[in-house]
Amino acid sequence: MKTLNNHTILYDEDCPLCKAYTSTFINTKMLDKEGRKPYCEITEHEREFIDVPRAANEIALVDTEKNEVIYGIDSLLKVIGFSFPLVEKVGNIKLVKFFLKRLYSFISYNRKVIMPSEKKEENSLECSPSFNLKYRLFYIVFGLIITVVTLFHFSDLITILPKSSYYREILLALGMLLSQYIFVLKEDHQTRINYMGNVITVSLFGCIALGQLLILNSLIELSQFIIIFGFSGTVALMFFEHKRRIRLLQLPTYLSWTWIGYRLVIGMIILNV
Repeated sequence: MKTLNNHTILYDEDCPLCKAYTSTFINTKMLDKEGRKPYCEITEHEREFIDVPRAANEIALVDTEKNEVIYGIDSLLKVIGFSFPLVEKVGNIKLVKFFLKRLYSFISYNRKVIMPSEKKEENSLECSPSFNLKYRLFYIVFGLIITVVTLFHFSDLITILPKSSYYREILLALGMLLSQYIFVLKEDHQTRINYMGNVITVSLFGCIALGQLLILNSLIELSQFIIIFGFSGTVALMFFEHKRRIRLLQLPTYLSWTWIGYRLVIGMIILNV
């Protein structure tokens, strides 16, 4: 790998994805050993030429010799493109770059609902993206679609359940969001939407687990015991993940019980239809 010297990438140290790919840049020698730095450690001198709010939304790459900064997908293309020029060339094609910018923004603006973190009081700067309603709603819709499709296919594996339909799963998924939204009406608008994003992330984590069971069942036919045990275990893990996020968001703990309560009530209704 060719090393891009005299450049430092500013990353969110509380974001596992940010830590992973910036660490990869260092380990593969795309950047030198001083080539990454936590956002919260921006100095007063660096604030003179770094757009600090923008750097929280779009990862910043600082040219430490010229005191010049590029942001977002441009910074990633520059680092990767220094070792793989073709990647940078293709990435800068107008249509490709349009898609990459939207994908980057989709992930960046939602990273704190994908992987929330505890606020560190000792940090004067916190690398939290601005609230972007458009990308948050895109994320919620995306998560709903994945949830509906996964549950539709998984429901067919549980023989004691009535035959599923997309209509039923859409109503259940929307009902889950609406029921939880009602319990946070006293919170401000941004907190409510952020919470909905976290609820969707918990559902997506569940979809990953159920998806593995679906794949395994396509290879070897699983018994009803294993399927129901796997489903129950997934719901339990989702419940504890929901509780963890409620604590990080500093929201009422009863939200975890209303979240599981909805599922229990709906489960009883479906079984008795």
